[in-house]
Amino acid sequence: MTMRSILIIDDDVAVTNYLMVFLMQSEIFEPTVINESLEVPPLLEQETFDIILLDMDMPNLSGIDLLKILRENGIETPVIVLSGVNDVDLAVKALKLGAFDYLTKPVDDEYLLEVVEKALRNRDLRNNISSLPDELSRDDLAYEEAFSRLPTQNPEMIHLLHRVEKIAMGTQGVFVMGGRGTGKGKVAEAIHNAGPRKESPFVAVNAVAHDQDQFAGQFFGQAADWTGEHEETPGLIDAAEGGTLYISNIECLSMAVQHRLDRLIRTGEFYREGTTQIRSADVRIIGGSTKDLRSDEYRDCFSQDLLYHLWVNQILLPLLRDRADDIPLLAEHYLKRDVARTGIAIREIAPELGAFLQTYAFPGNLEELRDVIATCVRKYVTSGKVPEDGLLGVDSLSNYLRDKIRAGTRNPASRRLRKLSEVIVEHVRWTVDSLKGDLGRAAHELGISAEELDSYLREE
Repeated sequence: MTMRSILIIDDDVAVTNYLMVFLMQSEIFEPTVINESLEVPPLLEQETFDIILLDMDMPNLSGIDLLKILRENGIETPVIVLSGVNDVDLAVKALKLGAFDYLTKPVDDEYLLEVVEKALRNRDLRNNISSLPDELSRDDLAYEEAFSRLPTQNPEMIHLLHRVEKIAMGTQGVFVMGGRGTGKGKVAEAIHNAGPRKESPFVAVNAVAHDQDQFAGQFFGQAADWTGEHEETPGLIDAAEGGTLYISNIECLSMAVQHRLDRLIRTGEFYREGTTQIRSADVRIIGGSTKDLRSDEYRDCFSQDLLYHLWVNQILLPLLRDRADDIPLLAEHYLKRDVARTGIAIREIAPELGAFLQTYAFPGNLEELRDVIATCVRKYVTSGKVPEDGLLGVDSLSNYLRDKIRAGTRNPASRRLRKLSEVIVEHVRWTVDSLKGDLGRAAHELGISAEELDSYLREE
């Protein structure tokens, strides 16, 4: 087994002596001890270490000072803080400066080893990710089947999928950030399917869809009440045991649930609602959000500890407009899905439709493109007719969708001022599309007669 070098920095000689002996006995680590913090910067200029154990309160250079020096010099060695005080603000500051974890003395020996091993695994994973070559092919993915729901030919997106595949091999939390409809849930599922947990459950929950007053019980489970009327109820953590739990819109969790979730990630421990009895769980947590939770807006309403335990593996998904070369491929992907579901005889996307869709910025990203293709297919399903050439062309778009795409072109300079009558026609067509072609209901909703509705729909 390869020995790992570990640097222990603490002005307390008794602490460093104990840690040195303990770590040497593990026969895994080669410890180096520093009791004078001023000696650390010149040492790090000459030597590299696999991991650093760092005290916070030291004369001359404090732990915070040393974390700043490490960052300024681009030294990415994982740092585990061992502090004599349980100070939340200090912990957040240390984590923001790049510390892997913040532990309060005295630390249980086995738990310290566990955290050190996690830090080393994370370091190895990061090294593997950073060593990815600039030019990568989708064919180079080891688990291509795990990414079947993420079609792409965009070079940056392919590089991202390779990074996701590397992250999937780990055990730590993951944070997936991207605009609405960019595929965060599909990426979370790919992480699960490309990793060692793929045979275990993948559970997805949308935090915004739940009453937060009741969510803790749904999330962690509910203990049996003392009357015996209600039995113990397992929660989402139990459902995901051994697998992965993906929480979309994670910023909507209450602060209390956030703190309990952070504890689960750090220690693998949780308790059900209605009891303080500690339980264990083996669940990988993936958080998803459209928000940048690092911003000042969320500093006081989202647990910074939880964020940094998820931010260890952060994935930022591009907007569809930033991978426009994928639009025809994605349109083809959605068409095949709709054809399989409806049985309609359409073979593929016509090149001119793919090119036309590429001119649109798609503010709704993948979800909007999917809905556009579904609307086009539905037109032929409803009419019972299909294009003679078997191609889904521009003429499959309703007038409303064609106008919408033209108005939402990527080039703002090509937009023009429109007459009120054009805006009214656009709204009428949108209403008809929204009601899936039900003209009678559309006329009722718009407060106009069937004849007026027909005249609007005939306007070019």
